[in-house]
Amino acid sequence: MADTVEPDAQAKNEGEEAQKPYSTPEQPSAKDLPPLWRNRDYMLLWSGQVVSVLGGGISAIVFPLLILALTKSPAAAGFAGAFASLPYLLFSLPVGALIDRWDRKRVMILCDLGRAISLATVPVALYFDVLTVWQLYINAFIEGTLYVFFNIAEVAALTRVVNKLQLPQASAQNEAGFIAANLVGAPLGGFMYQSISRLFPFIFDSISYLFSAISLMFIRTTFQEERAKTERHLGREISEGLSWLWHHPLIRFMAFLTGGGNFVFSGSGLILIVLAQQVMGASPGEIGTMFSIGAAGGILGSVVGGRIQKRFRFGQVIVSVMWLQALLFPLYIFAPNIFVLGAISALTFATTPIYNIVQFSYRLALIPDKLQGRVNSTFRLLAFGFQPIGSALAGVLLEQIGIFPTLWVFAGALVILTVLATLNSHVRNARPIEQVEAV
Repeated sequence: MADTVEPDAQAKNEGEEAQKPYSTPEQPSAKDLPPLWRNRDYMLLWSGQVVSVLGGGISAIVFPLLILALTKSPAAAGFAGAFASLPYLLFSLPVGALIDRWDRKRVMILCDLGRAISLATVPVALYFDVLTVWQLYINAFIEGTLYVFFNIAEVAALTRVVNKLQLPQASAQNEAGFIAANLVGAPLGGFMYQSISRLFPFIFDSISYLFSAISLMFIRTTFQEERAKTERHLGREISEGLSWLWHHPLIRFMAFLTGGGNFVFSGSGLILIVLAQQVMGASPGEIGTMFSIGAAGGILGSVVGGRIQKRFRFGQVIVSVMWLQALLFPLYIFAPNIFVLGAISALTFATTPIYNIVQFSYRLALIPDKLQGRVNSTFRLLAFGFQPIGSALAGVLLEQIGIFPTLWVFAGALVILTVLATLNSHVRNARPIEQVEAV
């Protein structure tokens, strides 16, 4: 249940006149706006991220496989996932304040270049046969740290590149593109790892970050409003973001709900890999196929997510998605082969982009531009802060109590989250996005 630019992941403003292109008394409807494919800057942002996600999908399937091959330890693979997501706990609050100060586009470009260099060290170490699990932990931490900067800047930038009324549509297109990239990336990564070379997936991922950086360089839209020069105080700026989120109970609850979902699903990937390998005897290529089947369901969810957002109320969508996920997750325990695992994942993944599209576009429409970085960093601290716990706990439980008891633990956590969402009055009574104004 990642919050993507989806999540979730995700035409605007060139100069003062373009900064408020729809400032007439009568605001247009979404159908009156030009289609997103004619929004040059959005398409550059989107295409660069799709290629980057493709590279990330390739290395994501290979990373745990490589650590399992080096260590034979699910716990070691779980800790790698924890190192990748730990930076959100450590850095997200100051990063959010800094992103509201700095040039967001420059930050995103530098992060892409840094991630490209970091990933390139893995095939170099493999080639010289000096790769250790500790280097992979460091790579994961660097990747996670730069992702914090990049992701918070990207989320804030989307509201500058896309009109508010098109945010659900842009979120849906982001989800479709990112999931399609993962659909291709998972089996391609497994094939590269098994049939070509362990080096190649990381080389491809490094190049994908370079592609993303180049696409960002060609975007003309500024990624933030003009800021008046005032005295800066980092602690005060962070507290403004915290205060805004805390005084909006719907967004506050959604941050915790998303964090709980990410706790469950950050551990589920490793659980499925170990289940497929140890119980079903699956090869890396077959595991990639399993995840690809799951991603196919995600594409369906991203296609219908925008329409669902228009036809149903916020609370109806969120509660329904949570119940579907809670009912589907325990079915992994009874799956007889990787194809059934993939089919269950497809149904589960179909619900995730619907959740992301609805909550992500709603949140962006509500947050003022000057607070986008700070509020989104606070939201993501809660949304992603539980991921290292979920990843590490999954690895430890797999070693200590086994695969199926671990699945029951995570399934139980998902049921608790679902009941809380069902009972929350702010979720049930949320207004339509058309009536939401940044405050």
